[in-house]
Amino acid sequence: MPPDRPDDAAAGMKLRSLLFVPADSERKFAKASGIGADALIIDLEDSVAPPRKTLARGMVKELLGAEIARDWAFLVRVNPLGSGLTIEDLAAVVRPGLDGILIPKVSGVADIELISNYVDALEVAAGVTPGHVKLLVVATETPAAMIGFSSYATPSRRLVGMTWGAEDLGAALGALSNKEPNGEWTFPYQVARAQCLFAAGAAGVAALDTLYGDFRDQAGLAESCRIARRDGFVGRIAIHPDQIATINSCFTPSEADIAHARRVVAAFAADPDVGTIGIDGKMYDMPHLIAAKRALASIGEGV
Repeated sequence: MPPDRPDDAAAGMKLRSLLFVPADSERKFAKASGIGADALIIDLEDSVAPPRKTLARGMVKELLGAEIARDWAFLVRVNPLGSGLTIEDLAAVVRPGLDGILIPKVSGVADIELISNYVDALEVAAGVTPGHVKLLVVATETPAAMIGFSSYATPSRRLVGMTWGAEDLGAALGALSNKEPNGEWTFPYQVARAQCLFAAGAAGVAALDTLYGDFRDQAGLAESCRIARRDGFVGRIAIHPDQIATINSCFTPSEADIAHARRVVAAFAADPDVGTIGIDGKMYDMPHLIAAKRALASIGEGV
């Protein structure tokens, strides 16, 4: 994979904002489908009680078969490997209309490849174009995952995005809290966040920040998104429709940013034999070109 590949351009999937929607709630789906999220994650895992799992699968099948007019990616979070529910989830949802699967509690690339193999067969059986269904993972939810990040240096054929989470990891570790009194992550969860970012970079996929719990705190969400984008995340998980506009705004480059990125790309294109170039008295090299290409890819401009 070339090092300057824009994070999610190859997958053709915009991933600024991804909103969780319980799979067994038609009302919440109807509201979410017009909210402006880049992707909806129809959730078969935590937001669906065990007695309603079968019902929820059937509802997802109906949604996928409804041929809904939409401008968002249709993702489904399945139950994790080891739950005894993953195969049934996959068999129910891998069908025309599905764009991707979010896999929780992965331990590394081996889990992703196992899911990929299942999806290979299910795509053929359902008449889906081979390779169409992409995979995203929650990469930090188990202690085993935290020591398996080096496996992402070998990119997976379906993987397009990685996010992280603190709640399941904290439960597995027996942590009393994952936050400092001032609201910042404690050190173990700062490590989890950073490891996810590094692993996504190694795999050449989109790094997506975890959810911001207080959906009423728009100012806090905006500041958290600013920091996330500064550090290299390209999008974020949302738990409430009211968070989508703020997330989209924060992860969309400004007009000034886009204009500058176009100048950088154009300058290198005009003189392809140089590795460093001057623009307005400042020097730019390959890392600046990569950043400029990513900025343009985030608004759908091919580079």
